[in-house]
Amino acid sequence: MTPIESRDALVAWFAEGVKPKAEFRIGTEHEKFPFTVEGHRPIPYEGRRSIRSLLEGMQHLLGWEPILEDGNIIGMFDVTGGGAISLEPGGQFELSGAPVETVHHTCSELMSHLAQLREVARPLGIGFLGLGMTPTWTRADIPTMPKGRYRIMTAYMPKVGTLGLDMMYRTCTVQTNLDFSSEADMVKKLRVALALQPVATAIFANSPFTEGKPNGFLSFRSEIWRDTDNARSGMLPWAFEPGMGFERWVDYALDVPMYFVKRGDKYIDVAGKSFRDLLAGKLDALPGERATISDWANHVSTIFPEVRLKRYLEMRGADSGPWRRLPAFAAYWAGILYDDDSLDAAWDLVKDWSAQERQKLRDDVPRLGFKAELRGRNVLSLAKATLTMSERGLARRRRVNDWGHDETWYLRPIQEFVARGVTPAEELLEKFHGPWGGSVDPVFKEYAY
Repeated sequence: MTPIESRDALVAWFAEGVKPKAEFRIGTEHEKFPFTVEGHRPIPYEGRRSIRSLLEGMQHLLGWEPILEDGNIIGMFDVTGGGAISLEPGGQFELSGAPVETVHHTCSELMSHLAQLREVARPLGIGFLGLGMTPTWTRADIPTMPKGRYRIMTAYMPKVGTLGLDMMYRTCTVQTNLDFSSEADMVKKLRVALALQPVATAIFANSPFTEGKPNGFLSFRSEIWRDTDNARSGMLPWAFEPGMGFERWVDYALDVPMYFVKRGDKYIDVAGKSFRDLLAGKLDALPGERATISDWANHVSTIFPEVRLKRYLEMRGADSGPWRRLPAFAAYWAGILYDDDSLDAAWDLVKDWSAQERQKLRDDVPRLGFKAELRGRNVLSLAKATLTMSERGLARRRRVNDWGHDETWYLRPIQEFVARGVTPAEELLEKFHGPWGGSVDPVFKEYAY
């Protein structure tokens, strides 16, 4: 709760993320839909077969510190820095993984988490689905979680877009967080990651169904973000302009409207209000109060561009999927961004793309996937090129596990799709129109964790 004395303190907060390369880590976060094994329905917060039961069971199993709000358990964290479990608005179960050294560690962490979760969930008759969007449930079907920030966001979203509530309640993502060694390194990685985020979206596209039917998109989760809240999302064309750095990001973040301010355990609704006013002690909801570092950290976490800067960079462009594809997402980005030669090659690929070209690619990929084009070159060819960069970067990292595999091992699930020239969503659609006989229901068995 340290008071912020100046804009310079906000810039310094980001700059504290700078690390030497030897201390670079990989953080992976993934969300999944809990469902009843019988009937494939959403899981309520309360009751025997419930989100609360899951969380309490995991807390007893792991011994992690519970996170409580108004007496309700809403998550937990490992006090030794091992990660956290949290809830998204519709009960999507999220593992925020620890910062680890290699993709091997990411995979081990994931497998441990899923094994622990199954131990708690099976007696309750609960399963988990890895998909970018719930394939059958309506928005009205989905329960709400007892989190104050989500009540504020639920009221605000319809004021700034048509699909924000679908984003909150009906989507799941996988995210990878990576470090930078300097301000210049941050800028280069941010630009490469922003330009290539649509390519990653296509590679991991996995949300072609809505309410039991094809929705006309390969990644409807990605399409939803195009009309959620454009003041806090998108491709950030200004990040490619001269003068980009921590200060420019601070100015951007200051202009993004707030959702809430947290005081003690209470969330105060300031949706649409200015952080600049809070910084100056002029916010009408908190007269005379000045912003704190905690307020800033909370505010930065409510900004949702395709790549987000905190004290690390967050890759936000992918649909969630089956467990094998989750380490693949971390591997793809670590191979490109953590190897200097691969990062240079990626920058050479994207550096002369215009803001209009980047935006068009972003707009086209949710529907067209690998068939989207930039300058007559389709995304499939870009996926092949960037996967090669990633594979070479991971090979040069030479991080080998006990079986003698380096981190390129984890690219195999997505290399298989790219080799076939189809996205995961197109595989789902092939099954829907073929062996599934026009039913989405088999996805709850074939794609469950």
